[in-house]
Amino acid sequence: MPELPEVEVVRRGLAEHVVGRRVAEVSLRGARVARRHAPGPRDLEDRLRGRLVRAAERRGKYLWLVVEDETGQADALILHLGMSGQLLVEPPDAPAEKHLHATFDLVETSGEPAPQLRFVDQRTFGGLAWSELVAGGRAFGIPESIAHIAPDPLEPAYDQADVVRRMKARHVAVKRALLDQRLVSGIGNIYADEALWRARVNGVRDTDSLTRPTLARVLDHAAEVMREALEQGGTSFDALYVNVNGASGYFDRSLAVYGQQGRPCPRCGTPVRREAFMNRSSHYCPRCQRRR
Repeated sequence: MPELPEVEVVRRGLAEHVVGRRVAEVSLRGARVARRHAPGPRDLEDRLRGRLVRAAERRGKYLWLVVEDETGQADALILHLGMSGQLLVEPPDAPAEKHLHATFDLVETSGEPAPQLRFVDQRTFGGLAWSELVAGGRAFGIPESIAHIAPDPLEPAYDQADVVRRMKARHVAVKRALLDQRLVSGIGNIYADEALWRARVNGVRDTDSLTRPTLARVLDHAAEVMREALEQGGTSFDALYVNVNGASGYFDRSLAVYGQQGRPCPRCGTPVRREAFMNRSSHYCPRCQRRR
C-alpha cells in the first residue's frame, strides 16, 4: 500500500491538474469501485456531477478531494488507492487502460474542456467513497469517516511530544506503534524499517523500555526519511505506483534495509536480516539494531 510520500506525490499532482476544475461527467465501471459508498455507484455519480473541486487534501495515507456544489456546500470524495490504485490525468481520447474503473470529465470554470481524471486499479483493493466534512484544523475540515486518524509527521497539527508520551505509556513493540494510524499516521512498513535503522533501534523493542529521547529520535527519522522519499517521487517497486503523469518514484535506490535482506548494512557491513512481523516483514541490521 502506498505510504505518506507516495500519496503526497499523487495529491500534489491532483492539486496541479484537478483543483479549480468542475466535474462535468463521471462514469463508474461496476459496483466494486464504489463498494465503500453504501447507496451505490449511481448515487455517487449523481453527487459528483457538477461539483467544483476546491482542494486536494491528505492525512497520512488517506487522500481526498474537497468538492463543492452550487450552494457552496463542501463534501469529500475519498480516494482509496489500496495496493495498486492509480489516479492518472490524461487526454479524454486516450485509450482506456485495462483496469480502468472510473473516469471524471473535467471542465474549466469557463466551460472549456480539461484533461480527464482516471482511476485505474489492477488489484481492485482501492475505491471511492463519499464523506461529510467535520472540523479538524483544516480550511475545509476532515472527512468524518477518517476523523479518528491521527495527524502525520508532516502536517502542522502533528504534536510529537504527545505522540512520544502516548508511546511511552504503552507496552508494545515500537514498530507496531509506528504502524498504528490512530497514534501517528502515514508511516507504513517501508519507512518504519528505515526510520528504526537510522535510529539504531530494533523494531521489537517495547515502547515503555525506550527513553523518551529515543522515541523522539525514531519519530524524527521517520519524518526525515519520508521527506527524502518525497523529494524523489516516493518508492516504486513495480509499475503499479505512479504519479498522475504515470511516472514512478525512485527512492527505492536509497533504501538502507527495506527489501535489502542479505545485502551489507550501509553502516557496518553486516548482512541485513528479514523476519516476519504482523503479517508483514521487518528488515533490520542485527548489529546496528541489537535486541536487548
